[in-house]
Amino acid sequence: MTREIKIAAAAYSFDWFEDFDAYRAKLSRWVEAASDCDLLVFPEYGAMELASLGGAGIAGDLEASLHEVARHEAARIALHEELAARYGLHILAASAPFFVGERPFNRATLIGPRGRIGHQDKQVMTRFEREEWHVVGAPGLRVFDTAIGRLGILICYDSEFPLLARQLAEAGVELILTPSCTDTVAGFNRVRIGAMARALESQCVVVHAPTVGDCDWNPAIDENRGRAAIYAPSDGVWPESGILAEGEMDRAGWVKARIDLDRVRESRENGRVLPFAHWPESHVGLIT
Repeated sequence: MTREIKIAAAAYSFDWFEDFDAYRAKLSRWVEAASDCDLLVFPEYGAMELASLGGAGIAGDLEASLHEVARHEAARIALHEELAARYGLHILAASAPFFVGERPFNRATLIGPRGRIGHQDKQVMTRFEREEWHVVGAPGLRVFDTAIGRLGILICYDSEFPLLARQLAEAGVELILTPSCTDTVAGFNRVRIGAMARALESQCVVVHAPTVGDCDWNPAIDENRGRAAIYAPSDGVWPESGILAEGEMDRAGWVKARIDLDRVRESRENGRVLPFAHWPESHVGLIT
C-alpha cells in the first residue's frame, strides 16, 4: 500500500481589491483550481495584497501596510478554513505579518479539513525585513503531524540554512514546505538552490511556492520573480534531475505533482547515496 498524495505549489500574482469579497472570490478560484490535490502551498507574503483594502495611501506605505494586512488575519484564516473543509484538503496559507508585540513576525499558517493545524514563523530575517521593514524572527521550528504526512515549513530565506532543515529531518519530517517572495532572479535562485540542496541533504520532498509578477502599489512586493516547483533528492529513488514538477518562470498558476511518501523512507534507507544517514560524518574539525 502506497502513501500517495498530490501536491500543488502556487506561483502567485498580486491583485488590487476594493473589498474583502473580491479577495474571497480570488482565493476561492485558486483553491478550486487545485481541489484535485491533497496539499496546497501558497507563497511568502502572498497576503500582502490585502493592504489594498486600506486604500492607496495605506497600501503604498511600508509600515501602514503591515498593520492593514494584519488587521484582516482572522477573516483570512477563516476563509482558508472554510475552503479546506469544503474540498477536504490541506492548505499552507500565504504568510503574513502577525503582531504579538510592537513588531510583527512573518507567519505561515497550516490548515486542514478540520480547521487550523498550527503555524510556523520565519526564523531568519532578510536584510530588507530587518533593516527597512523591521519584521522580527520568532525562533523555534515546528513539526506538523497530519493525515497526509509529517510536514515542516522553512519560509524563504530559512531554506538557505542547512541546520534548520536538518532539525526537521531528524524529527522525521517527510515534506518541507518553502513559501518564498523574491524580487530578483538571483534571489529566486538562492531559494531554489537552497530548496534543492535541502531535499538532497535530508532526502525528502521540498515544495517551493513563490510570488510572481509586478505590484506597483506596495513597495514591499513591487517586483516578484520565480517559478513554482516540487523537488526531491536525485539519489536513484526519484528523478535524476531532482525535479518532480516545475512551472514556467514568472508565470502565475499551480504546479502539481503526485508523490508516494514511502519513497522518502526508501531514499533514506536505500538511496545510491545516503546523505541523511551520513550527515554526522560531516562534523569534522580543521586540520592545522
